[in-house]
Amino acid sequence: MAHILPVGGEDTDHIKGGMRLVRATGQEPFVTVAGGLEAVEHPDAGEVVWCDDEGVTCRRWNWRQGVRTRLTEESVNALFLLEGMAPMTTGELEAAAAELAESLEKLSPGARITVRPPQGAV
Repeated sequence: MAHILPVGGEDTDHIKGGMRLVRATGQEPFVTVAGGLEAVEHPDAGEVVWCDDEGVTCRRWNWRQGVRTRLTEESVNALFLLEGMAPMTTGELEAAAAELAESLEKLSPGARITVRPPQGAV
């Protein structure tokens, strides 16, 4: 909330292949929870989603996290995805990433943290 930008966390031990931010076709599976039970949904065609080789991991600019790659108390390896959107500048996005990394280092002394520069747009 400090930077008002979408941020998602993924358990990398459950990611299949690489993560991609794409516009959905509407056919990709998205495993979620509905009424306390796992359910498969499909994003709207054109919706911006994070996905890997197995399906959608997170929908709607990191608003809806999927079951398979969500962070839990058992997670050991994590990937945090920060999505900078106008009017946020690249410098502001990098500052938010640095602040997150600093907070994670304080919460988890000895953790190995790598910050990567922002990638291209969807």
